[in-house]
Amino acid sequence: MTNPSTANQRQVSAISGRLSLRKPQRDSLEILSRITEIISLRKGAERDVALEAIRSEYPGVSDFEREFPSLCFALATGVGKTRLMGAFIAYLHIVHGINNFFVLAPNLTIYNKLIQDFTANTAKYVFRGVAEFSVLHPEVITGENYESRGALLDDVLRCKINIFNISKITSEVRGGKQMRIRSFKEELGDSYFDYLAKQQDLVMLMDESHRYRATAGMRAVNELQPVLGLELTATPFVESTKGPVAFRNVVYDYPLARAMDDGFVKDPAVVTRKNFIAAGKTSEAIQLMKLEDGVRLHESVKVELETYARENGQRIVKPFVLVIARDTTHAAELMTLIQSNRFFNGRYADKVIQVDSSVKEEETVQLLLNVEQADNPVEIVIHVNMLKEGWDVTNLYTIVPLRAANARTLIEQSIGRGLRLPYGRRTGAVAVDRLNIVAHDRFQEILDEANNPKSPIRLKALVLDEETLTRNTTTVVAAPNILSKLGIDTGQNEEAAAFAGEKPKPVFRDPEAQRAAQLAYDAIRKLARQPDLVPDVSYIARPEVQEQLLREVASQFRPAQLELDGVAPKGPDLAQVIAETAKQVVLSTISIPRISVTPKGELKAGFRPFTLDLSQMRFAPPEETLWAQFLNRNEGHSIGMSQANFLERRPEDYVVSGLIDFPDVSYDDNADLLYDLASQVVRHLESYLQLTDVLRVLQLEQRNIARAVHAQMLDHFWMDDTVEYHLEVKQGFTDIRSSAHTSERQAPLDYRSPPADKSNMARYLFAGFTKCLTNVVRFQSDTERKLAVILEREADKWFRPAKGQFQMFYRKGSDHLEYMPDFVAETATEILMLEPKMATQMQDVDVLAKKDVAIRWCQTATQYSAKHGGKPWSYALIPHDQIQDNMDLNFLVKRFGC
Repeated sequence: MTNPSTANQRQVSAISGRLSLRKPQRDSLEILSRITEIISLRKGAERDVALEAIRSEYPGVSDFEREFPSLCFALATGVGKTRLMGAFIAYLHIVHGINNFFVLAPNLTIYNKLIQDFTANTAKYVFRGVAEFSVLHPEVITGENYESRGALLDDVLRCKINIFNISKITSEVRGGKQMRIRSFKEELGDSYFDYLAKQQDLVMLMDESHRYRATAGMRAVNELQPVLGLELTATPFVESTKGPVAFRNVVYDYPLARAMDDGFVKDPAVVTRKNFIAAGKTSEAIQLMKLEDGVRLHESVKVELETYARENGQRIVKPFVLVIARDTTHAAELMTLIQSNRFFNGRYADKVIQVDSSVKEEETVQLLLNVEQADNPVEIVIHVNMLKEGWDVTNLYTIVPLRAANARTLIEQSIGRGLRLPYGRRTGAVAVDRLNIVAHDRFQEILDEANNPKSPIRLKALVLDEETLTRNTTTVVAAPNILSKLGIDTGQNEEAAAFAGEKPKPVFRDPEAQRAAQLAYDAIRKLARQPDLVPDVSYIARPEVQEQLLREVASQFRPAQLELDGVAPKGPDLAQVIAETAKQVVLSTISIPRISVTPKGELKAGFRPFTLDLSQMRFAPPEETLWAQFLNRNEGHSIGMSQANFLERRPEDYVVSGLIDFPDVSYDDNADLLYDLASQVVRHLESYLQLTDVLRVLQLEQRNIARAVHAQMLDHFWMDDTVEYHLEVKQGFTDIRSSAHTSERQAPLDYRSPPADKSNMARYLFAGFTKCLTNVVRFQSDTERKLAVILEREADKWFRPAKGQFQMFYRKGSDHLEYMPDFVAETATEILMLEPKMATQMQDVDVLAKKDVAIRWCQTATQYSAKHGGKPWSYALIPHDQIQDNMDLNFLVKRFGC
């Protein structure tokens, strides 16, 4: 593939950045950019000339399959086809001045979704960030408003996006009738269809084009004769009596297998019970077991999702279970069972819905889309078939297939609609990133099929043991005690409050005083962002700061009802409430400044030239049958490889393209080295593979090859150590952050005593502290519990920091990861950052990297505190075998302080 010209490449980069395009989306945009350079975008251009020009660079395109140039971009479900359509429109408008676009949707659901996504000021507006559309938004013209909006002239509207529902057009033309859009309009002097057909720059975009390629509506719409057609689908084939027929105009192919490898979709796993044996069990018993285990797994996932959301400041996702029934009769039987007291004592009676063929597809999809709403009570959906396009929910986490089908069919039907990620990316939390397919009786068969060497998709295995199945968990919030003291909501749900330890008693009993205290707390948090006025938390008790707090609170505080002197009691003494609130905040906070560390000037770094060790790189030549299998699996995602549709002109470009995806690899600074390394890889592969096999290996294994090369590059990384850093304190102190934990439904343990099973410390929460600043604590080891015993005895106050408390980052390979020290404690003379560590891990690279960043942070914090009369900071890295209950804190810090 030849890259676009420099000027066009700049626009590609700009649009990719503004719309936050993922790599497959950007690759598609680059291809479109190149296509527009080698063919003419004008009405009446030679179709065959355009086909030959495109085929010379994209051999996989053998036919447009229409009377105008039309290309298909085959992107896996969940990668983002709507955003890519937006990028296409923005690019064609900005670079080529194209103003007329015609977007086809396959059904009413997608039609409504596209209208919403292309309409300005909506939640998922696709052009947000595109400066050219910031003032004059594209005009969205639809099947409902074209008679009034479509007549507006081009000198009034720079860009028009016409969105129409092809299924409605097909129903209109069925039986030889004329579609409504072809009706004569006096204000146009023509029909709107003919008006569009006369536009010299009309571009047609076809969403999920495989759904309507051969319909009468599509044949009618083809008469528009656009200058270019752009098709988007995850399924680049049409069904025929002889089986699937692949598209012949696929110019870019990004199959589901790659989307899974790249982390753009959930990780599917097939689930069974440990030691499950189907023999001797009736089909009814197996069905009930699968349903119950699916629901138990669902409950576990629900807790993990809430914990993740609270821990990371994200919206809480409510998951649901999809049960696939044999037929409508079976679905009704399942509905009766789930609503009965036999099934979890009727707990899900009002949380289940049945969706079947008696409901129109659009209505069915809408019912399922509503299930995604957090306030929707439905947690189980019974359906006879997996739905097709338009069902874009992201909260499907558990699938229970209960109908007979071969393993391959089960896989294909089970993973398609459940792969979208709720946060748009993998999180690293296993339960949040996993799609569960409960298949006890088909487990091994499905696993064997998924792990077939000719299959590009792999399923993980999840085996549920009895302990996992019976474990009853909930999400417990470890919240700062100051919140409960002031009557502020901690975010803990009522159901789990019983397992979150004893809450501190509120300081104020009177509701009006509580409200004033909460206003004072908010004002204190705002002042923390003014380190010149409030260098650390102790300053909030000073008279001048108290006066400012009083003015702020008085301006916002309003009594619950108007007072009549002598009739209603007077409101709280605001000055007294503020003074007491400030006192409690000081007692319940360790003054942790927010420190920003940025390099001064240009940070110089790079990679030294070297020779790769490729002795372990030995990819086998892919078989032709692999590619055929690759095309037909998982909704027929893609044909590129079998058609030799190689997307790079030179073999080396595959390696270079993979390497520049790493954030620490700059193409401009390292181009010569990157192509040298790429040449080494290509020569190595050519030493034992035919050229065609080399290209296939480079395309199929691009990501793995790039990772292997990058791993060796890190050994030759250099950075100018003389760079100076600018250190800036953004806040004088920060809130103690809450953390969330998945916990069993039991009271927290007393921290003074170890649990019977110390090998599973992370399962337990501990409470009973007097100096800890949060209500409960989780320890990862008994050593940490012992250190907490010492801190309770000798520190003034302490806590375990949550994610984001310090915002310290250390380098691990090409990534910068957040470092959260295990403990922070304050004594009469200093503030301590404490890290207990296995004695055998004290010299590990990661441990030393964390130590370095922590020492630098403590040095900066100490320098800052010294200017304002604060306490110095110290960091101690303590071997686990040196921590015992009888140890003195001062001894440990002196011996192991850094």
